[in-house]
Amino acid sequence: MLSMSRTGFRRWRGERPFWGGLLLALGGAEILFTEKASMKVVLHLGMQGLAGYLLPTLMLLLGLLILFNPTQRLFYSITGLLLSLGTWLTSNLGGFFLGLLLGATGSCLAFGWLPDQEPRRGRRQRRRAAQREAGEPA
Repeated sequence: MLSMSRTGFRRWRGERPFWGGLLLALGGAEILFTEKASMKVVLHLGMQGLAGYLLPTLMLLLGLLILFNPTQRLFYSITGLLLSLGTWLTSNLGGFFLGLLLGATGSCLAFGWLPDQEPRRGRRQRRRAAQREAGEPA
């Protein structure tokens, strides 16, 4: 039962830019976590304080959209990269650089993902295939 769910998750993960969406969402969550002011303070600060919460929230949302709607990954990843760079100014230097780097890396991974790419084979699978071709027992 566990192996069937594990293979199902691997197949689902292989059909989308999983790591890109996950890193973008984690970057947004990390930046939100570093924001310590309450909403009352943010509303008194004005647009600058509101943008400090809005940009990482949108990053988190775009990361989830990349995971669950990979057909629009190019738009989501470019927007996520711009939002990640915008957090440099609005959210404690992009969540003390960590959220900014996670968001930018995830956006780049999602942008570069190719949907029709053949799945990678592990070293053991390549070795077994080479042994089968050579006629040696596995």
